[in-house]
Parts: sequence; C-alpha cells; structure tokens
Amino acid sequence: MHPSENAGSMLVPVPFDGSGYKSWRRGVLRALSVKNKVGFINGKCGKPDSKDPTFDQWERCDNVVTSWILNSLSKDLTDSLQYVNDDKELWQELEDRYDQTNVAKLYQL
Repeated sequence: MHPSENAGSMLVPVPFDGSGYKSWRRGVLRALSVKNKVGFINGKCGKPDSKDPTFDQWERCDNVVTSWILNSLSKDLTDSLQYVNDDKELWQELEDRYDQTNVAKLYQL
C-alpha cells in the first residue's frame, strides 16, 4: 500500500446509484488498475491463510479496496452492501445485481 492510499478516497467522481452500471464499472476498474488493486476483486490476489505472515497486510489492502468501492456507491446501495465479507464478494454482488449482459441472469431474475 502506498501512504497516499486511504480508505476515505473515492475511485470515481459520481457515486453509482443503480443506473449506468457499465460506465461506473469501467471507471472503477480503471482506477483500481492505476492503483494496482484489480487483483483483489478478480481473485488473482487471493486471501492467504490467517497464519500466513502476509495475512494482515492483505486484509488491510482488502479493507481499503472495499472502502473505496463502498465510497463509490450511493448511500442506499452502500447500506444494503455493508455486510459483505470482502471486496471480491462485494464486486460479485454488484455484478450479479447490475450487470445485465448475461441472458441467463436476466431470465433468472
């Protein structure tokens, strides 16, 4: 983590309110890429075992990424997503709710 990276930062200028998901998603992915943190939401930077010496550092980074994403959502959406376990789960929940490109997901809904 870079010292300038803190949990209070916003990734995108306009919070996501349920509309315009594709644009919001693209902006968040771009911002996370710049910060070298995309691996936390796509699973490439998986959670280490709690006994692993890097676990505390991973958990801190994961919490910061989760905070960034939550700070990029409207208050109503943030309230409904407060209790996810990590940023990967948060990202997946947003994908499941708002990414309407998968026809099977549309049918399921």
